[in-house]
Amino acid sequence: MNVETSCYALNKPFGVLSQFTDEGGHPGLGSLSLDLPKDVYPVGRLDRDSEGLILLSNDSSFIHELLEPSNGHSRTYMVQVEGDVNSGQIEALKSPMDLRIKKQVHRTKSCEAKLLPTPVVEDRIPPIRERKSIPTNWLEITLTEGKNRQVRKMTAHVGLPTLRLIRTQIGGLSLDSLNLQSGALVLLSSEQIVRALSARV
Repeated sequence: MNVETSCYALNKPFGVLSQFTDEGGHPGLGSLSLDLPKDVYPVGRLDRDSEGLILLSNDSSFIHELLEPSNGHSRTYMVQVEGDVNSGQIEALKSPMDLRIKKQVHRTKSCEAKLLPTPVVEDRIPPIRERKSIPTNWLEITLTEGKNRQVRKMTAHVGLPTLRLIRTQIGGLSLDSLNLQSGALVLLSSEQIVRALSARV
């Protein structure tokens, strides 16, 4: 019997695990009542306290292509950080840095980073904890690797604690192009699947 392959995009809300089962008192994707075939699973992960684009599929070739580190598929994040941002911090984010990840030192690859105007985004539930005396700013960071909590550790390394993290794009596939609200799911077309595997546009 042939199994029909399919790929979906989800705008994962804050506080939801990138797995279908609940764990440690935290809800999984199953809590979102998604209309999915039983053999579809998340491709990679997005931390519980992060939001944004995550792909789900039962296509083994697609999953391997996207997750294989040597393929270097890009992932883009909007990051709200605490504090004023200077050009030196931006250059430090772009450059390789040594981070301790899972008790080992990892040297990051060069990446793209820039300061953003304050974007129009959905309110987070619950809202972030802001200190009125300290300004916040938004960055856009594009990686071609995905180590555990890498973006948060990178911004902390340059003195900019992350307050909110939203993955906006995988390859050339973006939340904006999909018009996905938080918690929403969409079945991807063949063209959109190719875009996810392409270079960032």
